[in-house]
Amino acid sequence: MTVKQQFIEINGRKIGPGCPAYMVAELSANHRQQYDEAVKLVRAAKQAGADAVKLQTFTPDTITLKSDAREFRIEGGTLWDGKTLHDLYGEAYMPWEWQPRLKKLADELGIALFSTPFDTTAVDFLEKMGVPAYKVASLEIVDIPLIEYISSKRKPLIISTGMATEEEINEALQAASSAGARQIALLKCTADYPASPDEVNLRTIPHMAEKFGVPVGFSDHTLGISVSIAAAAHGACIIERHFTLSRDIPGPDSAFSLEPVEFRSLVDAVRMVEAAQGNVRYGASSQEAKSRIYRRSLFAVKDIKAGEIFTAENVRSIRPGHGLHPRHLKDLLGRKAGKDIKRGTPLSWDMVSDE
Repeated sequence: MTVKQQFIEINGRKIGPGCPAYMVAELSANHRQQYDEAVKLVRAAKQAGADAVKLQTFTPDTITLKSDAREFRIEGGTLWDGKTLHDLYGEAYMPWEWQPRLKKLADELGIALFSTPFDTTAVDFLEKMGVPAYKVASLEIVDIPLIEYISSKRKPLIISTGMATEEEINEALQAASSAGARQIALLKCTADYPASPDEVNLRTIPHMAEKFGVPVGFSDHTLGISVSIAAAAHGACIIERHFTLSRDIPGPDSAFSLEPVEFRSLVDAVRMVEAAQGNVRYGASSQEAKSRIYRRSLFAVKDIKAGEIFTAENVRSIRPGHGLHPRHLKDLLGRKAGKDIKRGTPLSWDMVSDE
């Protein structure tokens, strides 16, 4: 893999290590084939704190064949068992004529909008739209000719890895780089809907970043926001979530999509995680420094007369920190007081006799 870069940039927004995670709202099929619903989703994504809205650009006939043959029927315990691929994609696809209008709306709102193309005609269509980036879906990571065609447009490219092996990821990256892509990011992804947290393996995120040398994010299909927050703590530079106005309205993706309030909570939590990451540091922070005085130190815990011996009964290490450091307790015990000392007095060396 010849491309090695730490950052990509979409619409002037730098994405990579040390940058705020790029929060992507995936509309997928949650428009429910109603244009007004799609408009509401774009507006809601902006209000919920998303950096980008992502579409999918395909038709049932560009992604599969209309066939009732067993090979084209969905099975295996998914949300869509029993349907044909063509029927499912017929429910899910977004009419292409909407997409330039949604791009114009996104531009007006100040939110990026890009898409996942599933064939070369979709790439050509999106090029005319002027999308700022492309995404390759996890199941298309093996479609090397498609990756090469997308990469020839020299736009930032985000590749979702799904079930891909290291060799398949390397092959996709090499193809993208050789075809002209210079800004590439990967997404750790579990291609199960919804995904079980114990199948996610977030520790792969930093491993991928080190191995492949590109920004790595996370495409999350789990329920709730906890796993996405944890991904941010593992260094995810991009977080993509399916986005819906309401899970109460059935749709192919609604069961594992976030509602606007949840997406807002996710953005806020990720920003908090990023602030908490900080730097490698020991010692007191600026806020902690004022509490240093409440550490322990040596105090007289009984009245002590001049000439009296310091013992474990009349000297203790207690809070606050106005007296001698506790490390000096063993040096103090057995010596004599040089003056009368009242109970509750912080000890200092001038109170100790030289005898």
